[in-house]
Amino acid sequence: MDLVLNTFGTSLQVENQMFLVAHSDGKQLIDPDKLKTISISKGAKISSDAALLAIEREIEVLFIDGTGKPAGRIWSVKYGSISTIRRKQLSFIDSPESISWLKGLICEKLDNQVALLLSITSTDKNLKEVHKKSLERIESIREKVVNAPAERLADLLPSLRGWEGSASMYYFGAISACLPENLRFLQRSQNPATDVFNMLLNYAYGILYGKVEGALIRAGIDPYIGVMHRDEYNRPVLVYDVIEKFRVWADYVVFGLAAQQVFTPDCYSVRDDGSYWLENNGKRILIQSFNDYLSEVIKVKGVDRSRAIHIDLYAQSLARMFERA
Repeated sequence: MDLVLNTFGTSLQVENQMFLVAHSDGKQLIDPDKLKTISISKGAKISSDAALLAIEREIEVLFIDGTGKPAGRIWSVKYGSISTIRRKQLSFIDSPESISWLKGLICEKLDNQVALLLSITSTDKNLKEVHKKSLERIESIREKVVNAPAERLADLLPSLRGWEGSASMYYFGAISACLPENLRFLQRSQNPATDVFNMLLNYAYGILYGKVEGALIRAGIDPYIGVMHRDEYNRPVLVYDVIEKFRVWADYVVFGLAAQQVFTPDCYSVRDDGSYWLENNGKRILIQSFNDYLSEVIKVKGVDRSRAIHIDLYAQSLARMFERA
């Protein structure tokens, strides 16, 4: 269970070794054994007793910014494993294995994009043609990624970044074409979003960032040592790499909600600079929908687990791969 505190004035305390959530509508006791994560947005607060209880029960506590990304987290002094994994992680970056891993990661992202586009379509004949061309171009880019020769990762990175960016442009163009007309957009806009769809997508990606970063830390991996995204000061760049494998989950949820016209004007606000920001009603819908989706059990490589658990399992397999480097 994920506890989300995003209403101004809400507080999290402890009473009889239970979490006590206090807000304007009353109080609620929650068994710590039922919680996996606690997310706290601006305007809500947590007591030191509640923080210590979360640490004791190994419950992840995240402080969330306005875009849904974790701005900070509380964890115990135990990192999650011995330092061997993190030393091997550094060796992996400059090894030949890093090239095949990264190419495989990007190919999986492109395959996921194609799968989502094949699951949706437009009734407009002209837009169907846009959809078809986007699929063909993404498939063509995938072939380039697979066949790209390189002995050093540094030599390959500029091409990979360029191909990935082109594929995303075609992908989101096709998604926009299949949305209700009032929600279509010209391009991806991040921090801030300039339309409703990108606002929702940015927030969902923010939730996913927190899940991936937590999984890497629990597996004993340093999220600040990346492969494709490297040397960005004070940023968890490996999270930006690994999240590519899972972004499509956020895309599915956001597209489904947008296609159903779930978000009314009271779910978001538009500021003077034209930027779109999710408000509490919208956050409640999106967070619940995405967490429900992540809780669904699916089969990956013969293993039936929730999507959230599969993120943890992948992080553990990544740690083992680093150890072998």
